[in-house]
Amino acid sequence: MQPQTKQEHIVEIVSDSGEGAQKCGQTFGTISAKMGNGVWTVEIIPAEIQPPARTPSGASGIRIRLGSKEITNVGNEGDLVVAFNEQVLYSRIANGAYKEGTVVLLDNRWESDRSTEIQQMYKKAVAEFRDHGLVVHELPIHEACLKVVKDPRKGKNMFVLGMLCRIYNRDKEMGRNEIALTFAGKAEKIITSNQKLFDAGYQFAAEQLGEYFFEIPTREDRSDSPMVVTNGNTAVGLGVMASGMELVSMYPITPATSASHYLADVFPAAGGFVHQAEDEIAAIAFAIGASYAGKTACTITSGPGMALKTENIALAVMAEVPLVIVNVQRGGPSTGLPTKIEQGDLLSALYGEPGDAPKIILAAATIAECCSMVVLARKLAESFRTPVIVLTDANLATGVQPWERPELSRDMLAPPLDQSEWNSDIPAYDWDEKTGLSQRPIPGMPNGEYVLTGLSHTKQSKVSYESAENQYSATMRSRKLATLQSTLTPPNIHGDESGDMLVVGWGSTFGAIEEAVDNLRTTGEKISSIHLRFLSPLEPGLTEIFSQFKKVITIEVNYSDDINAPMITTENRRYAQLAMVLRVQTLADVDCWSAVYGHPLQPEMIGNVLQERLNQLNKKTGE
Repeated sequence: MQPQTKQEHIVEIVSDSGEGAQKCGQTFGTISAKMGNGVWTVEIIPAEIQPPARTPSGASGIRIRLGSKEITNVGNEGDLVVAFNEQVLYSRIANGAYKEGTVVLLDNRWESDRSTEIQQMYKKAVAEFRDHGLVVHELPIHEACLKVVKDPRKGKNMFVLGMLCRIYNRDKEMGRNEIALTFAGKAEKIITSNQKLFDAGYQFAAEQLGEYFFEIPTREDRSDSPMVVTNGNTAVGLGVMASGMELVSMYPITPATSASHYLADVFPAAGGFVHQAEDEIAAIAFAIGASYAGKTACTITSGPGMALKTENIALAVMAEVPLVIVNVQRGGPSTGLPTKIEQGDLLSALYGEPGDAPKIILAAATIAECCSMVVLARKLAESFRTPVIVLTDANLATGVQPWERPELSRDMLAPPLDQSEWNSDIPAYDWDEKTGLSQRPIPGMPNGEYVLTGLSHTKQSKVSYESAENQYSATMRSRKLATLQSTLTPPNIHGDESGDMLVVGWGSTFGAIEEAVDNLRTTGEKISSIHLRFLSPLEPGLTEIFSQFKKVITIEVNYSDDINAPMITTENRRYAQLAMVLRVQTLADVDCWSAVYGHPLQPEMIGNVLQERLNQLNKKTGE
């Protein structure tokens, strides 16, 4: 039987927490990437650590989008889903994850459960799914796993991996080898058991699901360069090592924790050290101490951790200590949505500290940039004697994608510590009047000692409350950002350089925005987009770029008021965070659309919003 050719497919695996759906999907995505497909995955993680089983709120799993071209986002509605129980599907349906015709491969073990109530829930759910337009196949997955292992909960995910590898015509031996890699270091019998489950799932799909047999062609635009397949947090860890930094100090926090897990495994072999502090305040204080001593350090956290670090971030700004901070954003405020995506920390990164605390802020747009921007951040931190914040988010943190293996060079690494004698005639903060920059003495240099203080200080680092001294030092710290901006180039315009609408984005919305814009351009719409990586200072030339379009709008994953909502006026409307910054910095009438659904924005959703705004614009202008 020949497989049906599909240019792309979106697959989900949904289960209760702890059943290994994410590991299954990650492995399937890795196999697909190694076979030459474009891949993007995003994890479905419940907010609670151990949510109740068989509940919509406890849905845990993963989405895998694979195609014959580069895949940069999660896509729209799914094509096929494997569900370990029926209840977890309700939350995915509520999120608009499926369409009429989505194929559901459902474990039917609950149909004959000892509990009459569960039997009834199962029967009712299946009927509702079919009424919803889903194509449901009730399959004895649990029963088939029992023929291989005593407890299918430990291993059913590898059975499902085998099913998916057969359905999508994945190389069977590659699948078995990937399992061996996944469980490397475990007992041989564990690897063998999982491989047997994989084989059983592969055969099960061939016998039970022969009508579903697909082929996703290899990417035609695939680079001949070596590729790596990682998520964003692993890419951050690779960036730390590639930058030459030797210390990461952090406190575990979702969704940043896996970065520390990865670094704890591999960092010592690269000469690095992971310090797990007792809390977020201690983590950044430890990193500042290391940076002051001459070895620029990194601390990795999320929004609530950033809130606790604010006082020490301000200390690093005032004392001009280089520091790299990675903020893997999640839903807020407070504890908010610990496992969900949001771009809610831009304003807090900009203005979260007391007084005027200028700092450099970068935003990674791709998994590859999660690596490269950490390297860049270390260089900028040392060149400008300032903290550099790299913003990623939960979408990038858990998303898996193949990306071109970077060519490492010594230029990426931190230079050796300068321990030559310091000229005692040069003060600790010898600010250049034009640039605000200054040389940095390192403790250990003869004559290089100076008092580090978070108080207002003079060039000589002497505490001073004099009005002129405070004004001057604040001016110099701010001037550094203007100096950096003078070295930047305007952002690339995706599309034409003028038109009806310009869409502005930042962070992980990059792929979804460009896909939505491309789809609209094929229908004749005069729409383009730019994506900002520097958020402080902003990339230059924005005012001129904006002037070439009738309307400018940001698409973001943070809160903004709908102008048509009750009580909302043009005077009290709250804008999305980047829109607010752009309106202030460019004095342009920048509009916005944003949402805080807790999941990545889909291209179709963005496209519908932009089409509506274009229709309004054309109606207003009479075109």
